[in-house]
Amino acid sequence: MNSSVLIQKLVFISQIASQSVLYVLLGLSVISIGVVIERWWFFRRRRDDLEALTDRLRKALAARDLDKARDVLKVSRSVEAEIVLEALGWYAEGPESVEQILVRATRVRRKRFEGGLLFLGTLGNNAPFIGLFGTVLGIIKAFADLSKNQAGGAAAVMSGISEALVATAVGLMVAIPAVIFFNFFQGKVRKAMARVDAMAHLVLSTVPGDLAQSATAPAAVRAEG
Repeated sequence: MNSSVLIQKLVFISQIASQSVLYVLLGLSVISIGVVIERWWFFRRRRDDLEALTDRLRKALAARDLDKARDVLKVSRSVEAEIVLEALGWYAEGPESVEQILVRATRVRRKRFEGGLLFLGTLGNNAPFIGLFGTVLGIIKAFADLSKNQAGGAAAVMSGISEALVATAVGLMVAIPAVIFFNFFQGKVRKAMARVDAMAHLVLSTVPGDLAQSATAPAAVRAEG
C-alpha cells in the first residue's frame, strides 16, 4: 500500500475518532460516578460503632457466653462482625480451626469491600492517556483541515488545536476524581482489615486449646491485605 494512501486513511480515521474520544470519556465518567455512589452506599449501610461492638464482644467472651457473643455480632451491620460471627461457629474446634475460618472469611469479604475499586484505579491511571490520544487525533485533524483550506492560516490551526486540547483536559477531569475516590475507599478497606485483625486477636485469645497458635492468626489475616 502506498504510504500516502495509508496516511490519508489515518487522517480520515482521526477526523472521525477525535470527537468519539470525548464521548468515551463521558461514558467512563458516568460509570465512575455510579461506582463511587455504590461504594459510598455500601460502606454507609455497614457503618457501625466498632469500638462499642468490640467492648460488648470482649465482655461476652470473657464470660464464656458464646450465645451472647453471637447475639452481639448478629445485630451489627458491619462486615467485620460477619467475619467474626462465622469464626465463632468453629469456636469449639480450637484456635487452629478458628484461625483458618478467619483467614477464609476475610478473603471472601475483602472482595466485597473492593468491588469496583479496580475500575476506579484503572480509570485514574489511563483516562489522561485516553484524553491525550484524543488530543493527538484532534491535532492531526486540524492540520488536515489546514491543508485543504490554507486561506485560514495559523488562526485555523490554533482553533483546531485548542479544541483538541479539550480532550486532554476532560481526561484529567475524569482521572483526578477517580484517583481521589480510589484512595479514599482503599483507606476504608485498610481500616476495616485492621479492625478485623484486632477482633481476631480478641477471639483467639479466648479460644480453648493451644493458645500459642493464636499468635499466628492475625498475621495471617493481615497477609490478606
